Amino acid sequence: MKRLFDFLLAACAAVVLCLPIIVLALVVRFTSKGPALYWSDRVGRHNKVFKMPKFRSMRIGTPAVATHLLSNPDAYLTPIGAFLRKSSLDELPQLWSIFVGDMSFVGPRPALFNQDDLIQLRTEHGVDVLRPGLTGWAQVNGRDEISIPDKVKLDLEYLQRRSLAFDARIIWMTFVKVVQRDGISH
Repeated sequence: MKRLFDFLLAACAAVVLCLPIIVLALVVRFTSKGPALYWSDRVGRHNKVFKMPKFRSMRIGTPAVATHLLSNPDAYLTPIGAFLRKSSLDELPQLWSIFVGDMSFVGPRPALFNQDDLIQLRTEHGVDVLRPGLTGWAQVNGRDEISIPDKVKLDLEYLQRRSLAFDARIIWMTFVKVVQRDGISH
């Protein structure tokens, strides 16, 4: 049922957001060198690596590490990178990942391929059985401001409580937090 919900919601969102997605792709492309999309290696369900698209908010040549690990993240941002990140519009291409089944609307945010501590903790707690999400319980309870062990505790809580009603609640909370720009540190 969840996969059908994800597929239908992704299809509807793609239709509604088609024009803004095209405009953002053109703006990204014309404000900095390189492609509009950045395909990031991410860890998905059962720790399988997949390619996750995002609108490119960082300059070509930026190290492939979590943003908080960069010495000066702002130095790597494209002219519209900060706006894309703070508005979470850089995440819109992930509708593709949901559509093809690599991701879900709700689940743990996909780890970077080199976030070994996060991957290990999720595996130890059985969270790796979940499809990663565009948003998740940890996202709406702190996002960038919580520690990795706390994220995994929230991911585990999601695993134990998951339902379509809980997903709908998390999607609504995400919408409110994105509009308020709450919990975004970069």
